[in-house]
Amino acid sequence: MSDATADPGARVGPGGQAGPGGQAGPGERAEPGGRPGRTAAAGVEHLEVLVVGAGMSGIGIACHLRRELPGKSLAILEARARLGGTWDLFRYPGVRSDSDLHTFGYAFKPWRDRQAIADGSRIRDYLRETAAEHGLDGAIRYRHRVRAASWSDERARWTVEVERADTGESTTLTCDWLVAAGGYYRYDEGFTPAFEGRERFRGTIAHPQHWPDDLDHAGKRVVVIGSGATAVTLVPALAGTAAHVTMVQRTPTYVLPVNRNDALADALRRCLGERRAHALIRRKNVLLQSAFFRFCRRHPKAARRLIRRLNARRLPPGYPVDEHFRPPYEPWDQRLCTAPDGDLFTAVREGRATVVTDRIAAFTGTGVELASGRHVDADVVVTATGLNVRLLGGVALTVDGAPVRLADTVVFKGLMLSGVPNLALAIGYTHASWTLRIDLVGEHLCRLLRHMDARGLTACRPEPADPAMPTRPLFDLGAGYVRRAADELPRQGDRGPWRMSADYRADVRLLRDGSVSDPELRFG
Repeated sequence: MSDATADPGARVGPGGQAGPGGQAGPGERAEPGGRPGRTAAAGVEHLEVLVVGAGMSGIGIACHLRRELPGKSLAILEARARLGGTWDLFRYPGVRSDSDLHTFGYAFKPWRDRQAIADGSRIRDYLRETAAEHGLDGAIRYRHRVRAASWSDERARWTVEVERADTGESTTLTCDWLVAAGGYYRYDEGFTPAFEGRERFRGTIAHPQHWPDDLDHAGKRVVVIGSGATAVTLVPALAGTAAHVTMVQRTPTYVLPVNRNDALADALRRCLGERRAHALIRRKNVLLQSAFFRFCRRHPKAARRLIRRLNARRLPPGYPVDEHFRPPYEPWDQRLCTAPDGDLFTAVREGRATVVTDRIAAFTGTGVELASGRHVDADVVVTATGLNVRLLGGVALTVDGAPVRLADTVVFKGLMLSGVPNLALAIGYTHASWTLRIDLVGEHLCRLLRHMDARGLTACRPEPADPAMPTRPLFDLGAGYVRRAADELPRQGDRGPWRMSADYRADVRLLRDGSVSDPELRFG
């Protein structure tokens, strides 16, 4: 890799060692964790790979880089004070995964816990353990928020502007590759629609994304506004100690009861050991996820009947299933929610929770008034009304001085953006476990970097052969948070490699087994 400003002796060898005896050589700055970065003549630190975000995606991709390319200088910038991303931010009662951890976890790191649908605290422990095992503890720089990144063709590198949240200091880094792994939504605010009379309510209003540590809901009447995964998680968790919980939803959602624990996984671990069992369980669950998704899309009427039957079995006799659990759209037009061991249905059946399908007309001093005229009393109102989507964490990108407008770009193999060099984008699945795709992105990025190093290449830029190629939205979901942000997100094309796939097996062929070279990926 050419570097016009770094000391010529500042090369990082295998295993992250540099200089004689493994000491940092001239022009190098020893990073915590033993991975030295290089310092340019002007005092700006240079890294070969800079990962933005220390959540599920960032930790996963950084682990692949450490495993496959241990000689690369690497740092992870995290705006928050702890690793974990979503799983550190969300602390509301009952927070958990919506996917099984044998597929939501990493392929290289077995999930050892008996909970297959796992609580947030267990996922945080898993992430911390994974980072420690791969020597990433010292590579993560907390309270470092990336504000802007500018690419220079002449220098073949990114210049990254960083703000220190702890000191307010601004600093600059340069890197050969920038990995955007900060997720797809805003961390500083969730989405809350405007409710008339909100200021009149005399109780407590909380958004799950910013759950108050001192919020005590025990013995209180709670209204949860929403019908997505967060609401479906919150209702049974709150119903354990609240006087009563009412879920007020504008539109029903498909809710699928699943087993929290995987008995077959437990048996396989005992017989085969953790690693071999993990590979088999993961393969089995990938096949089940894929088969169920294809069944829903190809036979939506049959899928509707199946889900309704599963719901009705767990609800009281005569319950109005179609009113509260029959959405007006087909399965997987929006993401399905899961109920571990049917906990939501159990809370409704036992009378600890109620589902109301109606629109909120206004807040009152003692609760919410619905469009039907009904009043629901509440001491606590939880606005589980969704996310605000924001890709790249709001980082302002420029390429040779020209601002990059994300909506004008098209995703290449689901991991790069048209016209933007040396930027890897961590986007997972919306119809399956997010991390299944993140693992493939990490693998492909390592293969791409090895390909470039072997040929002395310093830059690559995806460019569609047909600039007039038809495009469509990045995410094939009808969820409100996706529709609200559609005009601010990259697009996908109508053909490979510009089309986002929801098929894991197809992505394995493309990202793990396929060539990293492509006629529409220009190297230089």
